[in-house]
Amino acid sequence: MTDLHRAYLSLGSNIDAENNLPKAVELLREVGEVVAVSSVWETESVGFDGPNFLNACVLFLTHLQPVALKEKIIRPIEAKLGRVRSAEKNAPRTIDIDIVLFDEHPLNTEFWIYAFVIVPLAELIPDFEHPVSGEKTSRFAEQVSVWIKKRTDVVISATAPRRG
Repeated sequence: MTDLHRAYLSLGSNIDAENNLPKAVELLREVGEVVAVSSVWETESVGFDGPNFLNACVLFLTHLQPVALKEKIIRPIEAKLGRVRSAEKNAPRTIDIDIVLFDEHPLNTEFWIYAFVIVPLAELIPDFEHPVSGEKTSRFAEQVSVWIKKRTDVVISATAPRRG
């Protein structure tokens, strides 16, 4: 039996986002343990003229390594929610799931400059040192100078809903 890994996942959607973000977390819950979920945050589309995005961060426990996590869990969830990949990487999408941290190690520091990643992540791990600036994520998130708005009307529970 392998150890469980801590994967911090950034989720974003700007097509039916109010439904797709919670559904993505529900689908993650079906294949692993969702330990924590940030608030939902709204940001303007980056790199493409499209609808605003809703974003959240999830702490997900898995036995899989990053490549297997992407291939066996993330990509199938994106496909199930209707994600269509095109040549335009910033085009509107039903869901986008990226691994931001894996066992406390950043996988792709290019994500860390964006408010839609760092603000939700800072809610879950405020004292983690930002890999680019060396500042704590909470401090880095406070200095974000782009428009970002907490969406209290969209709630994603960290625990599974009671059935029946």
